[in-house]
Amino acid sequence: MAKKFIVANWKMNPNSVKEAEALFIGVCKSAPKMKNTEVVVCPPFVYLDRLSGIIHNAMPIGRQAKYKNQINLGSQDVFWENRGSYTGEISPLMLKDFGVKYVIVGHSERRKYLMANNEIINKKIKTALKNNLKVFFCVGEEERDEKGKYLKFLKEEIIEGFKKIPKDNLKNLFIVYEPIWAISSNKGAAADTPRNFLETSIYIRKILFFRFGRKVAHKVPILYGGSVDGKNARGFLEEGRADGILAGRAGLKVKSFVDILKSLK
Repeated sequence: MAKKFIVANWKMNPNSVKEAEALFIGVCKSAPKMKNTEVVVCPPFVYLDRLSGIIHNAMPIGRQAKYKNQINLGSQDVFWENRGSYTGEISPLMLKDFGVKYVIVGHSERRKYLMANNEIINKKIKTALKNNLKVFFCVGEEERDEKGKYLKFLKEEIIEGFKKIPKDNLKNLFIVYEPIWAISSNKGAAADTPRNFLETSIYIRKILFFRFGRKVAHKVPILYGGSVDGKNARGFLEEGRADGILAGRAGLKVKSFVDILKSLK
């Protein structure tokens, strides 16, 4: 079985380091041990130091040692420079110092609320990859129209995001298809269907094929995000052939996130 990636994006949650530690330790203790699966937790920046300490045994939690190489820390964003006068930003080097291996780039909430356009996202992706960070590159339409105009929107996001990225760096790039209308924090949101995801992922691979060739199109992992939970995750992973899951709300409770992990077994 190809490796699967299960990612928890905590967004701006929880409200205290105590809650963050409890949630993270709960996942470490409860997560089933699985082959060919990487679990990534992306907390707010301010909790990275404490959670890194848990992973590296600065805060022993009994069974934790089993998951040292299975549960990884990720960041919800990254800046496009390694250092400098950029108030409030976090550099790739800072993240790596905390043991971060993965970063999310291009999430729709950052596009919407923090004006992250395609040019900015491309700069962040290139800098992260140059620093050997693995990138979850998020794409997704705001609404799906019957005429298929959303496909043109997706194509533009992908082409602009991949602009001037050397082929050698693409081995650390993942695409997350997360339609905005399906994100659980949006009113009335509901998950896409595994069938629709499969069709969209085929379309994405066609874009990659014409841009980079067959090898890249085949190898770049494509994950699904948007109102995913333990009840529907298996459908996306099996019928939808997703290479993984990006969970938002379901990643904020131990049971709901572990239920997603168990759907792989």
